[in-house]
Amino acid sequence: MSETRSPQKDAYALILEAIDSHIYTPGDRLVESELAERFGVSRTPIREALQRLETQNLLTRDGRSLIVASLDHTQLSDLYVVRGELEGLAARLAARHATPEEVGVLRDMLEADHELGANPGALSRANRRFHKQIHLASHNRFLVQQLDLVHRSMALLATTSLAVKGRVADTLAEHARIVEAIEAGDGDAAYQSLRDHISKAYITRLKLDAKAVEAGE
Repeated sequence: MSETRSPQKDAYALILEAIDSHIYTPGDRLVESELAERFGVSRTPIREALQRLETQNLLTRDGRSLIVASLDHTQLSDLYVVRGELEGLAARLAARHATPEEVGVLRDMLEADHELGANPGALSRANRRFHKQIHLASHNRFLVQQLDLVHRSMALLATTSLAVKGRVADTLAEHARIVEAIEAGDGDAAYQSLRDHISKAYITRLKLDAKAVEAGE
């Protein structure tokens, strides 16, 4: 007998994916009836999904309307601090616990990512899959849960840092160093390589935001 997925879960996942893929960006108003029509879901699970997203601070109130939340400078800084520590820990644990098969998957991802070319959207999705694989290779479900929360908040960033010229090549090189450290079982090197990777991504993000302010966006 096949398992039927929960409509509530579907509505939540659909809206979250739309935010994560920048169909809806910070400041966009989410209207219950429009979402129900777009996703072909009844209004009740949409309403429940919106309430859940508001509880998770991914949506915020603007009068009576719900809009996609945005991160101010301090929140962005806090997010990257936490992300750097947790991602580094995941890499350290992956160096201890990853199976040869899991390392092989990471290697395959590296090779596949080199074939994506200059496609920021595809590269961003591939980047999330790569990091998720490291989280899973840590074999620590509590850490994976916390990182899921962090990456959920990353959806509030309106653009990907991979759109910046030169960042793709740097990212792929950084990913390769992380995998090499994990494969070698060197927890300290894996931790530091992933911390450095997150730090460089944060620097790129700050430059993007500075340019946006300069342009009056």
